[in-house]
Amino acid sequence: MNQIKNATRTLRYTLAVCLSLLLSACNLDKTVDYVDIPSYMGLWYQISANEVSFNEGLVGVTAEYTLLDDGSVEVINTGFQDTLDGPISQIIGNAVVKDTKTNSELKVTFPDVPDFPYPNYLIVLLEENYQYAVVTDPLGYTLFVLSRTPQLDQATYDQILSNLAAKEIDTSKLLLTPQA
Repeated sequence: MNQIKNATRTLRYTLAVCLSLLLSACNLDKTVDYVDIPSYMGLWYQISANEVSFNEGLVGVTAEYTLLDDGSVEVINTGFQDTLDGPISQIIGNAVVKDTKTNSELKVTFPDVPDFPYPNYLIVLLEENYQYAVVTDPLGYTLFVLSRTPQLDQATYDQILSNLAAKEIDTSKLLLTPQA
């Protein structure tokens, strides 16, 4: 039994080292120059996102960020399964700023979700008045277009896509998120 535990521990360590090396080769310089964390707090509506296992079929998705006394951020992600009157899906997590020079790289953790040793919430676009933001991870697996309002006008959305293309961020898997 100890051999299995040791082999599992060794495999996890090896995977973590490999992932860290891979991430160090990724372009993390695509993040914004600076984020004022208190201004970033509050309710954000998901305008579009790459659909991945944890958000599959969700509509009416919001993310609410609250700055805590210890400087970390409470994260409450809420959505409805399949329809706007479907069952509520909600998860509560915590975020910690990892790059304190820019505040644009955070590590978000959720209960019962693997905890990776790198920032997994990268703010790559942010409107100067904090009216919209785009967030991804170092590998580009996730991509979220967020807004302070449930909808964005088409011209603004098209400009966001253009700005992402200029940063060489793949938007081909973005799906619009129905909102109320």
